[in-house]
Amino acid sequence: MKTIVQTLSLILLTAHLSAVQAQVPVMNSYPAANAVILLDFDGIDLSGTVWNYAGPFTCNPSGLTNDQIVETFNRVAEDYRPFNINITTEEAKFTAAPIDQRMRVIITTSYEWYGSGAGGVAYVNSFKWGDGTPCFVFSSLFGFNAKNIAEAASHEAGHTLGLRHQSSYDGSCNKTSDYNWGQGSGEIGWAPIMGAGYYQNLTLWHNGPNSFGCTNYQSDLDIISGSYNGFGFRTDDNANSFAGASAAVFDGSNNFTINGVIEQTSDIDYFQFTLPVFGNFTLDAIPYNVGTGNSGSDLDMNVQLYDQYHNLLGAYNPGNELSSIIDTILQAGTYFISVDGEGNMYAPDYGSLGSYSLQAAFIDGSLLPVRKLELHGHSENNIHSLQWELNADEPVAKQVIEFSQDGKRFETLAETPVTDRAYAYFYNYAKPVQYRIAVTLENGKHYYSNVITFRPGIISKPQLLGNIIHQDLSINSPGIYQYFIMDNNGRMVSKGRIEKGYSTIPAQQLVAGIYLIRFAADRQQWTEKFIKH
Repeated sequence: MKTIVQTLSLILLTAHLSAVQAQVPVMNSYPAANAVILLDFDGIDLSGTVWNYAGPFTCNPSGLTNDQIVETFNRVAEDYRPFNINITTEEAKFTAAPIDQRMRVIITTSYEWYGSGAGGVAYVNSFKWGDGTPCFVFSSLFGFNAKNIAEAASHEAGHTLGLRHQSSYDGSCNKTSDYNWGQGSGEIGWAPIMGAGYYQNLTLWHNGPNSFGCTNYQSDLDIISGSYNGFGFRTDDNANSFAGASAAVFDGSNNFTINGVIEQTSDIDYFQFTLPVFGNFTLDAIPYNVGTGNSGSDLDMNVQLYDQYHNLLGAYNPGNELSSIIDTILQAGTYFISVDGEGNMYAPDYGSLGSYSLQAAFIDGSLLPVRKLELHGHSENNIHSLQWELNADEPVAKQVIEFSQDGKRFETLAETPVTDRAYAYFYNYAKPVQYRIAVTLENGKHYYSNVITFRPGIISKPQLLGNIIHQDLSINSPGIYQYFIMDNNGRMVSKGRIEKGYSTIPAQQLVAGIYLIRFAADRQQWTEKFIKH
């Protein structure tokens, strides 16, 4: 039995001023694939399909502008990016595809033959029928809105690949809606593609209850990539291990750009890069998008930075954004970056898949006119006292104290006179805070100090002000303690005593690696780990 499925429409009574159908640009998302989904924007005379029970009829063009066509295509292409299938506007690609490996999605203003009760319509599993049966999206019923038309196109194509609706149920297993409308708001607001994603930015494939019952879970990814459809996932473009990490090579301007795809839920892409000297390393990790606020993205990026020993130096995944930023000082050496898709407070990890770009830059520290920029500090009664040393060959034009509550995104706390070398701040929040100094020289160059960390509350034990060091260890202590530093093999390499308040322990003699420092007083002992670069 052939099952027909209708898609919810948003009947928007808006004026549409475009009188002439735009010339449809030729676009292909993955030309190497045999399987094809054609987005047909320019109209067609349809006959000989199961839709033609009343005879042949004409589907008018979509009524979209060129820009709207491109946006619609890019949104749908990103939804299907993980799979070994080509989203195309090219009729020749569709014709050349195997007859049981292709689907035509007709995006048209002509809905009267079917009625205005649905924004789109498709037969379940029709992708494999091989008889030319298309599916439809009625563009005028969506007010010619490219976002909503794209949601409907991905949704209808999903039906032809065997998917039912992702539905909503209450705690007693009563269906509350045939469509799961998702949850949340803003950049990370989420909904299933096979639900209703018109009002959410992050619309993904989902593993949830479908319209047949609250215990009937539908794994969209498994069905789309399954043997029945016959095309599967794309081949993994980057290795899932440190050993196979792809090399990222800086160009002559000390930049590199990498493009990749997270194809499956378990996929993690690894990259390796080498810095010849110490300096400032920045990286913008951006999921594919069609506009502001990562509009149209399918990937919530989790980016992690590791040293040459595969020790984690930082994890970068802002809770309310899909993109990530690294901005840190690194010593000479080899480093690794991993990229994977994560869930967030609204979206599950399952469907966080898609393409991304890594855009990195490096400022060579050996060429810096700043010879020394080192931040110290201590805390007492929630007063954070900062002191720093600055030695530069060029005049300083601007000096800013920056803070961060997640260690990844820094904001301006205060701009101080360029001759100041100390600052005090009352901090009364129940979470750790990091500080750094940002200096701008008169030549326009920007430089950053090391980062120090303060933890909230009364200090009951010695605390390292940063676990990644380049020269000395900085410590805030509530009293006098003996300290003992051990290397990764448990061999003691240094010992001594710290006083109450702020102290430094010389560490220039330590080779790069992982160390443990043990603090002892009376019968109390505490141990922390740090990394020397």
